[in-house]
Amino acid sequence: MLKDLCALNATSGREEAVRDYLIAYLPKEVEYFVDPLGSLIVKKKGKRRPKNRVMLASHMDEVALIITYITDEGYLKFAPVGGIDSRVLFGKRVKVGPSALPGVIGGKAIHQLTKGEKDTVPEAENMLIDIGAADKKDAERLVSLGDNAYFDSEYVEFGDGFVKSKALDDRVGNLIMLEMLKKDLPFDMTFCFTVQEEIGTRGATAAAARIAPDYAIVIESTTAADLPDTPNYKQVCKLGAGAVVGFMDRGTVYDRALYKQAFELARENGIACQTKTMIAGGNDASAIHKAAGGVRTLAVSVPCRYIHSPACVAKKSDIDCVAALVERLAEAFCDAPAD
Repeated sequence: MLKDLCALNATSGREEAVRDYLIAYLPKEVEYFVDPLGSLIVKKKGKRRPKNRVMLASHMDEVALIITYITDEGYLKFAPVGGIDSRVLFGKRVKVGPSALPGVIGGKAIHQLTKGEKDTVPEAENMLIDIGAADKKDAERLVSLGDNAYFDSEYVEFGDGFVKSKALDDRVGNLIMLEMLKKDLPFDMTFCFTVQEEIGTRGATAAAARIAPDYAIVIESTTAADLPDTPNYKQVCKLGAGAVVGFMDRGTVYDRALYKQAFELARENGIACQTKTMIAGGNDASAIHKAAGGVRTLAVSVPCRYIHSPACVAKKSDIDCVAALVERLAEAFCDAPAD
């Protein structure tokens, strides 16, 4: 199912492929609706009514490219949708537009580069997508301005439980929530599959205002830089070391009591858990914790190498740890003494 989810193309504002897939696999007993921005909000009854309204969130969109111009020669100029490091673009295969037209990202040939250009990575605005068109008119028959281009990346399992694919951020979160919805829950809960996280947590802003939860858990992927040439304190987190619970990122200072509670629950239940060693990244928590008068919010993430690239890498054991910890946390938040 993770392979299926990652294969779908769904960038910010165009998440319908993932949303339709999730709806098709929802249990029959749940209630769901799609809000005006496109977020899928699912309510499931549990064995008891909770003391607190708990919202679980993961975003459906992935980073991608959007076509902004077609040259006279038939090449496509583009802009990133979400944060993409230019270093991961050059020479990569993409699928363009609704017909998934094959293309390749390129730019100035190496023998034409100046000495200064050879020492730098070209910016996205200086690259183009080659679809093999003869000229502008030929390209316009196949592509329209505003079409998206997605990384052409195969889902691969390798090594000791590792997976490689585009869009692991945040299809792992979608999968964890979908699997949780199939279970008998101890309390009523609300699950929100959000839109437009990659361009500013916009879907979460609207969804949290509508749901007005007391507690929220954001299920995410987060940057791991556990590479040999990176000092330990800059590695952020490590694959194979379990779920990641941060104390702060660029969008949120997390509830300190909930942060400590996560590690206590992980220890009590034998769940591998780690923190982030850098203040980096951000997610839907930045929008949710400010909504509806304030929401006690925590993010639980799967560590991911090479995030926002065609070759995101995660480990299945970490995904299992995140799923287990989220279940324990959701139950605890539902039953916490009301303020």
